[in-house]
Amino acid sequence: MKYTVITATFNSDKTVTETFNSILNQSYKGDIEYIVVDGCSTDQTVDIIKSYQEKFQLKGISFKWISEKDNGIYDAWNKGLNIATGDWISFLGSDDIYLKSALELYNETISNLEYPKDLVYSNVDVIKNNKTIRVINGLWSWKIFRRKMNIGHVGAFHNKEYFKIHGNYDADYKIAGDYELLLRAKENLKTAKVTSTTAKMAYGGISNKLIFKAFSESIKAKYQTGKLNILLCYLDFLKEYSIYFLKKVIYKRGGS
Repeated sequence: MKYTVITATFNSDKTVTETFNSILNQSYKGDIEYIVVDGCSTDQTVDIIKSYQEKFQLKGISFKWISEKDNGIYDAWNKGLNIATGDWISFLGSDDIYLKSALELYNETISNLEYPKDLVYSNVDVIKNNKTIRVINGLWSWKIFRRKMNIGHVGAFHNKEYFKIHGNYDADYKIAGDYELLLRAKENLKTAKVTSTTAKMAYGGISNKLIFKAFSESIKAKYQTGKLNILLCYLDFLKEYSIYFLKKVIYKRGGS
């Protein structure tokens, strides 16, 4: 079984070293392909990428990278998909990491599947200031998923056949494209869950910085792709935005 991990970078020199090391330190000894798609970084990111070429080679990990302008993270991921050769493909952020046993756990789960799946996912720890502030630990079901992205996309592996059937990411999305992609299969999405946490995701990514846009894109994905009633889309928006606002107020008061 061959696993491809794709990371998009842009001015990521403060965090990408830890991401790279988490791939190098995997306990899984099988076939791994790592693809880095850089968006013409102006800091030291490209120098760091170059410095890791030999390290990945010595570990027996196939390493590919490109650096050119792109139209956002989903455009970058699509570029990675176009050169990926793995049977299963994941997308790891440039400030996120895999736990040492991640690929081994995924391989164990995938190897023991009774029926083919489109997506295999796990719990994900959300990290802020080196502390876990929450755990994304949802269980996929169409009833829940068409209303809310309740699973961690970070590190989730997609069967390569899914992209052949449903296409690549829609680069018009800037935040919710991963959600929209998985909505395309609707209730027919076949999933399995790894019972352990496999990844740590840094808090404060683009979806947190542009929260209103994230919710707006979620409405678009649910309505246009998930075919959810538009009134339910806006009710979900009001609910999730209210929860976000209250948590933000509580957090500020607690930190004062």
